[in-house]
Amino acid sequence: MQRKTRARGFTLIEVMIVIAIVLALAAIVGVAVLGRRDQADISITQIKLNNLKSGLKQFNFDFGRWPTEEEGIAVLWDKEALDPEADVNKYLGKGYMDEPTPQDQWGNEWGYAFPSIRGDETEYDLWSFGPNGEDEQGEGDDIVSWRRDSEDGDFGGDMMPPPPSGG
Repeated sequence: MQRKTRARGFTLIEVMIVIAIVLALAAIVGVAVLGRRDQADISITQIKLNNLKSGLKQFNFDFGRWPTEEEGIAVLWDKEALDPEADVNKYLGKGYMDEPTPQDQWGNEWGYAFPSIRGDETEYDLWSFGPNGEDEQGEGDDIVSWRRDSEDGDFGGDMMPPPPSGG
């Protein structure tokens, strides 16, 4: 006695169900990955800002002053940006940064002011306008070199970004 076997394929409904499940999973993963990417860009910008702060401290140690606004942070990697009246012999041969960092993670130039626009004439201000690239006068997503004690999601230069929410 011989049995006949039939090849059984998938029905259209079964295929559509599998596609719907795969799309739903892709959407869930996509949202989670995009949220992590934004947080990663903020963290990278924070690291870059802290590296610039270290370069500025070394510059201050060598020259006994902060870079002028005319010199800007470019003086950390470009000797040509140094004020012509400055003692060029004090400048480190390779500069104060391993590589030039003229822009934040979003392609915007860093903000730099000396003396500080926040009132302390002996300090500098260094900031990124953050993901939206807009000056928000200390509010919103700006990433700054000075400490902020607000709890509304701002990141100060001496603070680490908050952990991502959700689970």
